[in-house]
Amino acid sequence: MPTNGRQDQGNAMIYELRTYTVKPGTTGDMVKAASTVSREIRKDDYGKLEGYWWTDIGPLNQVMHLWSYPDLNERSRLRGELAQNPRWTGEYVPLIRPLILRQDVRLLNGVIAPVAPQASGNIYEFRNYRAKPGGAARQWLDLFTGALVHREKYSKIVGLWQTEAGQPNELCHLWAYPDLNARTAARAAALTDPGWQAFIGQSTSLLEEMHSTILLPAPHSPLK
Repeated sequence: MPTNGRQDQGNAMIYELRTYTVKPGTTGDMVKAASTVSREIRKDDYGKLEGYWWTDIGPLNQVMHLWSYPDLNERSRLRGELAQNPRWTGEYVPLIRPLILRQDVRLLNGVIAPVAPQASGNIYEFRNYRAKPGGAARQWLDLFTGALVHREKYSKIVGLWQTEAGQPNELCHLWAYPDLNARTAARAAALTDPGWQAFIGQSTSLLEEMHSTILLPAPHSPLK
């Protein structure tokens, strides 16, 4: 349970993060198809769209989209219904299939449910950490949620998850900033905070890998 004073609203939901790697030069086509054809067909009838982005710094030629479902059974049911939608299979899938090189799926348990920033026009940072096997992920989460009050003095977290399937022992967190300069300033200030320094000292030994990707929101993304 997070101890940063925010109610843990994420655990009741299952989240699906889909990452598609597309052919170089086709990211714009992928985003356009998703924001028009896909959005018109899917709406939020087959799972709720939480956010849709394309990558700007980090792995390139990728789009990432986050969906929420009440539980795993409902996800399976809704995706099964979507696969039977003739517009989905006849219009959208043929449109994007030639663009996609790879698809990766993470199923995530919510720790902190997505909270939209107060203002739009943001860049987003997706950070995913792989913890050591044997309980280190839970230890890291306990330390992180306990120290989040120190980190959020400088910028607010958008969401926090732990993987259920797809990438084992992984912690994922999402942040929003007005621009890259604001990100740099917030992270630099946090590193001078004694509470956050203590968290870093206690937590880094629990991790094996750390990755960061800068994302730009698509026109239809609820998180902008």
